[in-house]
Amino acid sequence: MTSAITKAPEKAAGRRLPWGPMARLTARRALFAVPVLLIVTFGVFAIAAASPFDPVKAYAGTAGLTASQENLDQLRANLGVDKPLAAQWWDWLTAALTGDFGDSSTLRQPVADVIGERVGWSVLLAATAFLVAILVGTALGVLAARRPGGWLDRLVTSLAYTLEAAPPFWLGLLAVWLFSLKLGVLPSGGLTDTASSTVTAGQVASHLVLPAGVLAVSQLPWFVLYVRQGVGDALGDDPVRGARARGLAERTVLLGHALRSGMLPVLTLIGSRVPELITGALLVETVFSWPGIAAATVQAATAVDFPLLAALTALATAAVLLGNLVADLLYGLADPRVGFDG
Repeated sequence: MTSAITKAPEKAAGRRLPWGPMARLTARRALFAVPVLLIVTFGVFAIAAASPFDPVKAYAGTAGLTASQENLDQLRANLGVDKPLAAQWWDWLTAALTGDFGDSSTLRQPVADVIGERVGWSVLLAATAFLVAILVGTALGVLAARRPGGWLDRLVTSLAYTLEAAPPFWLGLLAVWLFSLKLGVLPSGGLTDTASSTVTAGQVASHLVLPAGVLAVSQLPWFVLYVRQGVGDALGDDPVRGARARGLAERTVLLGHALRSGMLPVLTLIGSRVPELITGALLVETVFSWPGIAAATVQAATAVDFPLLAALTALATAAVLLGNLVADLLYGLADPRVGFDG
């Protein structure tokens, strides 16, 4: 009786999540993110300062063509772009640490408001597309790995390699032509219908289908190929062959054994795909007039909008770092042999 009582807590403890190692890994990554964000934001200011575009003339617009040099100099001082590069970056950084990211010179509103109004729609688009890409890519990869060299395997891998070379904006234009112009089954862009003045969940869902579908298709090939390779390798491992020898059903062997081992490389792929997911989302948002951060990013880059450009770049960098952290945490949970302290 005593041994049974003492063994039960041990088993329960073995099922506990390793919160301590996970917290230490998260803390190390957070410390590593600080110098990365500092370097990235300073690089944004340096590149923008070296750009031939003049933020003052971009802010003034057509009025800047007839304005006197004195007025332009005053405007330059008001915008804070008359200071040295390092001083501009330091002023922005110290203010950003207090939550003040400055004012956008192109959109004429606080940067925090610009991002707050748009980032939610971008996250909705990217998260939906990423989830669809993972689910569909996993299913197609498993089907292809089940019969290596078969007709389904050749079809799926050929489609994956073809889509891998297709740019997201081209896929977006093709989708608009087919589903909106030819078939007329889905809206071509925007967030709501043309005659509607209110945003409803139904309209958002219908307008989300095409941009999320296109972005998912652009991310799909890598998940298909990684799952196919991982599951195909796992099917030849001794544990899987042993499961087949014990007479387990093929579906149980495939989903319960091979897929579990084959999904481990996919976890690392999640983090590495975040940068291209962000880039693809910007292109897709532009094609479909999705009200995310794409338009703000383009305007900030072309008009050399220092505060907005730095904030958007820092946000994208933080998203990439967070994606890598999540991938490493998932991998450590899925394969305890890896651990979190390496």
